Amino acid sequence: MDASALTQALTEVGPRLKRLRTERGVTLAALAEVTGISKSTLSRLESGQRRPSLELLLPISQAHQVPLDELVGAPEVGDPRIRLRPRRVNGNVVLPLTRQPGPLQTYKMVIPATRCVPEPTTHEGYEWLYVLSGRLRLTLAGRDLVLGVGEAAEFDTRLPHWFGSTGEGPVEILSLFGRQGERMHVRARPS
Repeated sequence: MDASALTQALTEVGPRLKRLRTERGVTLAALAEVTGISKSTLSRLESGQRRPSLELLLPISQAHQVPLDELVGAPEVGDPRIRLRPRRVNGNVVLPLTRQPGPLQTYKMVIPATRCVPEPTTHEGYEWLYVLSGRLRLTLAGRDLVLGVGEAAEFDTRLPHWFGSTGEGPVEILSLFGRQGERMHVRARPS
């Protein structure tokens, strides 16, 4: 990056910070309290009177929960496509869809037709399953259920449970799993 491009990038940081803060309805006082950066320093940074530094941008990035690249307007480099890598776990093909650590993790799973003999287990957590294709057999606390395409189930994984194919063919599902018993929160309900 040449000197003029660097200067241009630095002059755009202040307005970008102010726009982000105002779009979120955050006052300078509130941001100062969260970041530990004085209100006057934040104001000078937003107006371009103060040069941005890593010591100032990191706490602001964390407060707004945005990547540092977004604050400084870093150009995208390389191939922007996301290439997910499936893994084999207990004979299933598992594709992690969640890219960051957190309370809920999401997976796409393909379970082979041969995984059809229940082996119930228990562990901490909460699971939500949605059937994309095939027929899913779910045993849960002594109940034996079959879910078809478009059907979902959610349960506490401390209950004895097992899920797999009905034996008729493979089944493809989405799985949301919370290790500490995190439940999904459904906010929209059909009329």
